[in-house]
Amino acid sequence: MLVCYELESPTKLTNEYLLEGPVVSKSLENLKINQHLTNFRPAEEQKKALIEISKMPKGMIYIARSGCEIVGYVTFHHPEEYFRWSKHPKLLELGGIEISPEWRKKGIAEALLKEAFRNPVIEEFIVVTLEFYWHWDLKGNGLEIFEYQKVLEKLFGVVSLKRRATDDPDITEHPANVLMVRYGNNVSTKEILLFEDMLFEGSTEFH
Repeated sequence: MLVCYELESPTKLTNEYLLEGPVVSKSLENLKINQHLTNFRPAEEQKKALIEISKMPKGMIYIARSGCEIVGYVTFHHPEEYFRWSKHPKLLELGGIEISPEWRKKGIAEALLKEAFRNPVIEEFIVVTLEFYWHWDLKGNGLEIFEYQKVLEKLFGVVSLKRRATDDPDITEHPANVLMVRYGNNVSTKEILLFEDMLFEGSTEFH
């Protein structure tokens, strides 16, 4: 029988789901994952990925759960080494957000983002999200690719992430791909300028 660890401070309880986070690895290990959370990898592999991210120095996982089942999540972590952004000392990547199809249209994605961005630690970082169209569930949402792009921009705009131009090849590979950025209130001007220089590789050398 699966036993749920009690959350120290549940942040939002509705008749249907609970928001919580950052969730520690031990708690994640004792939760089931909805089998339709497969946008990035098979569901059980996604659960393992969430656990691994939660163990990272800058890793944070926020989840929506129904009982003992994870039905949605958002992840934060330091960018992977092969991304140019990984060289910035004060950068945090919003790595992924996913809601199970049968739990969509309930405002869960927006609620998860708002809860995560209430964490004061967010204000210490430049948060970026790199949205690649091949991860989007266009069929499940019944939207065309650029319609879905606009939906994402509106969603992330709720927490003040704004679209930025860049020559990052991962973004320029397809016109639907998007880089969105938010500067934390405690990020210095020097750190912001450093990031601005990284948007276009040709503008400066970064060491």
